[in-house]
Amino acid sequence: MFSGSIPALVTPFRNGAFAEEDFRALVEWQIGEGSAALVPCGTTGEAATMPKDEHFHIVRVCADQAKGRVKILAGAGSNDTKVAIDNVQAAKDAGADAALMVPPYYNRPSQEGIFRHFAAVAEASDLPIVLYNVPGRTVTDIQPATMARIVKAFPETFVGVKDATGNLSRVSEQRAGCGAGFVQLSGNDETALAFNAMGGVGCISVTANVAPKLCAAFQAAWAAGDTAMALALHDKLYPLHIAMFTDASPGPVKYAVGRVRPGFPQELRLPMTEAGEASRKAVDEALAVAGLL
Repeated sequence: MFSGSIPALVTPFRNGAFAEEDFRALVEWQIGEGSAALVPCGTTGEAATMPKDEHFHIVRVCADQAKGRVKILAGAGSNDTKVAIDNVQAAKDAGADAALMVPPYYNRPSQEGIFRHFAAVAEASDLPIVLYNVPGRTVTDIQPATMARIVKAFPETFVGVKDATGNLSRVSEQRAGCGAGFVQLSGNDETALAFNAMGGVGCISVTANVAPKLCAAFQAAWAAGDTAMALALHDKLYPLHIAMFTDASPGPVKYAVGRVRPGFPQELRLPMTEAGEASRKAVDEALAVAGLL
């Protein structure tokens, strides 16, 4: 259902409010540049700062602008199982094709608790779900055996994973446990090449906000078996991948989008803040390497 370059979209704000026209323009640009699908209201989209109504309004705007040209994978996770169930229904009502869901964060459930959480969500909804394993943020790690248990119990619901563990061996473990048809997407741009070599089929990307055409070309080269081109594009993009996290995200990526799309608002919501001077310098240098400045 998902493959290729999939940007985890930033959310533009003006004077604290969602900037709908800027967002629609961003979605249109992303589709025109070759992005394979779109993720509104993920971590990079500052979903943690959004009330529910605004969150799913933004998902609805994304789906409306895309008009079926690409799939919409809406952020919908929660550490409260009942809220997670409600979020999946809200994502479906907003026009999303699937939901992207972290395991419960902060609560620190056991592996059994993680399984039961996702089982309850699956039993209450028919929307496809991509698991999002990012223990560096959630402090909750979906272990490979638990992921396999979830997928085997609900194969029609759990169609893939965004793996941001940084552990490349997980790709092989998860393929063995979940089956070759289970979609594995890298959650880390800088290791996306190696992730694909291990059996991944794409990346849910921060860098694609800034360089969608290059990121799409990189994924297309790999899919076509042109490993030399994929490596060359990886090298061109690598400084940008690193620069995106030289300050708290999404500060650097919003700054970068503003550099390649003048006039795009760089406003963030507290507690997130603008990229510092050293980070902005790193972003500018990386944009130059990528040929984007």
